[in-house]
Amino acid sequence: MYDFHLHSNFSMDSQANMEDMVLSAINKDLKSICFTDHVDLESTSQLIDFQFIPEDYIKEIKKVKYRYMKEIEILCGVEIGMQPHLKIRYEEFIKNTPLDFVILSIHSINGRDIVIDEVFGDTEPFKALEEYYENMYESIKTFDNYDVLGHMDFIDRYIENKSLLPNYNNFYDIIIEILKLVIHNGKGIELNTAGLRHGLSYFNPKPDILRLYKNLGGEIITIGSDAHTPEFVGYKYREAERYLRDLGFKYIYLFKDRKKFPINIR
Repeated sequence: MYDFHLHSNFSMDSQANMEDMVLSAINKDLKSICFTDHVDLESTSQLIDFQFIPEDYIKEIKKVKYRYMKEIEILCGVEIGMQPHLKIRYEEFIKNTPLDFVILSIHSINGRDIVIDEVFGDTEPFKALEEYYENMYESIKTFDNYDVLGHMDFIDRYIENKSLLPNYNNFYDIIIEILKLVIHNGKGIELNTAGLRHGLSYFNPKPDILRLYKNLGGEIITIGSDAHTPEFVGYKYREAERYLRDLGFKYIYLFKDRKKFPINIR
């Protein structure tokens, strides 16, 4: 099992230390994990930079990496909260930080954090999702220094009344353009199992998006729990793996030193 989306107390929304996350992974017989702590620049309406100090982050990962190297492989990644105007700042950060893996996620809509600024509090669901996917498309048009696009329909988690979620087909045209661009640029997407912990009946992204990605020729896909606490490390991994196999995917992918490696789905 390979969990390529984990957070620790280097993220603003986690209090878990790295060693506890690692021990949980070892107890669950994971073979490889990648920490992907948050860097969200100019986040929220207050334009706050939520980020760790790279030197401290690398030092802590190296500490657990070598302490537990006989039991598990530990890799160093990041989850960037991309907005279209932040290309130069993120390029600089990635250039100066030795990373194995980069997830590009959309956590903000036009400068407003989906969670902290409570986007659904004053924005009609259809409009919020429309702007969300537009921001995603503009972000990956301007920036391609990433490996996978994280939890594509992440925004679905944060509408309290799930019955009000607009139908996927309303956004089909822009989602297909996003996926075509991801594939054209040699990037991948993530299957994020945390959707099931946030009131959804599906992983992120939803089955329609996964099928569309596969039908368009997409192959590169990682599995991540998005765990912020030890108990959720490796969450629903086997179910996710079986689901991808049933959809026709042959491999999941690992990333080391920004290079991708396919692993056969069992």
